[in-house]
Amino acid sequence: MRFLLLTLLSVFSSFSTFASDNEPQRMLLTTHWVGFLALAIFFVAYVLVIFEEKLHMRKSKPVLFAAGIIWLLIASVYQQLGDSHSAEVAIRHNFLEYAELFFFLLVAMTYINSMLERQVFDALRDKLIVKGFSYRTLFWLTGMLTFFISPIADNLTTALIMCAVILAVGQGQTKFIAIGCVNIVVAANAGGAFSPFGDITTLMVWQKGIIEFQTFFKLFIPSVVNFLVPAFIMQFALPSGKPKAISGEQVQVKKGGLVIVGLFLLTIVTAVSFHNFLHLPPVFGMMTGLAYLKFYGYYLREFGYAHIDKSDIPTSHTVEDDFDIFDKIAKAEWDTLFFFYGVILAVGGLGFIGYLSLVSGYMYGELGPTSANIIVGILSAIVDNIPVMFAVLSMQPDMGQLQWLLVTLTAGVGGSMLSIGSAAGVALMGQARGQYTFFSHLKWTPVIALGYFASIWVHFLVNG
Repeated sequence: MRFLLLTLLSVFSSFSTFASDNEPQRMLLTTHWVGFLALAIFFVAYVLVIFEEKLHMRKSKPVLFAAGIIWLLIASVYQQLGDSHSAEVAIRHNFLEYAELFFFLLVAMTYINSMLERQVFDALRDKLIVKGFSYRTLFWLTGMLTFFISPIADNLTTALIMCAVILAVGQGQTKFIAIGCVNIVVAANAGGAFSPFGDITTLMVWQKGIIEFQTFFKLFIPSVVNFLVPAFIMQFALPSGKPKAISGEQVQVKKGGLVIVGLFLLTIVTAVSFHNFLHLPPVFGMMTGLAYLKFYGYYLREFGYAHIDKSDIPTSHTVEDDFDIFDKIAKAEWDTLFFFYGVILAVGGLGFIGYLSLVSGYMYGELGPTSANIIVGILSAIVDNIPVMFAVLSMQPDMGQLQWLLVTLTAGVGGSMLSIGSAAGVALMGQARGQYTFFSHLKWTPVIALGYFASIWVHFLVNG
């Protein structure tokens, strides 16, 4: 009788079901008080995220709380209707998506932290500082290095390293620092847009299996345009001359630093191979790559100083490297990882309520995929691109590869239009406090928007 009742109800619009028998029955709650309350909770939580710097409250706190309350409300409604299964199945589905993203990012962050500890990035920074380049040369060098490093390392770390160069050589030149930081933010987001490893949004699309690994590189030329157009215009506002030469002892890469870079590249190859040839989730390749680093960390600790004549060392001292892999794991960006959990579960809850279906019907049905995907990029400048992209993936609009590449591009580079639109921009506002600000970035928003629309035009020209 219960089965017959559910079958009849599914015919009517008050219920919408997933395609599989293993997936839950969904009741539209968009006009229910629970739906309105869940929407309000998410809105308040995200306002708190936007004002993270002002409130000095980490962004993970409000979204973690919002996710818990939203699913509590959903489960309560279904319990009242005698359904104790649907909400559980839905939240497990969302949690599995998060788990794959979590472990993938944890491995990547561990490698980045290991390279930081081995002073790989510090050595690169010092080599640039002591060269005595002009302001314009430094502007282009830091921008291009950011663009080409961010597809491999994460764009946030790359931006912070290059910002350190700008701050070191631009002492007393606030104008150069401000323009240099804007350029780095644009380059970091543009560079991350054509690689599955460059940004969280591209990683989400790849892990979902929508776009193959090699297909992302079709966005290379549009990404280059997105970076070059504003950079070309901004260079004319740079001060002339060059900064004073900075002397001092340069940082050297610690033992094993370059090997760890090689292991990271091998880990990327492993993840891609697992996905392309064995059809396994990329996260399993990344976890295998973590084993590479753990074994090499053991070698560094036990045999890293085997070449040293230990007769010169007092017997009371042990000679070993201080490299500790678990210390690198502990220093992962946990606030960011928990923020992703809150966002994915909260947006997943709103999708289960039915709001994403409404939005998808309007944006991709009424406006069309091209207009909708351009709007997604503009929204990502105001709201973080992660919930925006997760919402799109949850909507599952019926689009071809050209449009999926477009939304990957726009969600990746759209955040450059405002300093608060990407993690790189927010981080640099803190690093170059008082010199790179929201309004110093806003001054160049029209130029960045020009690059945004130029990259979209080039995408259709090259890939259409």
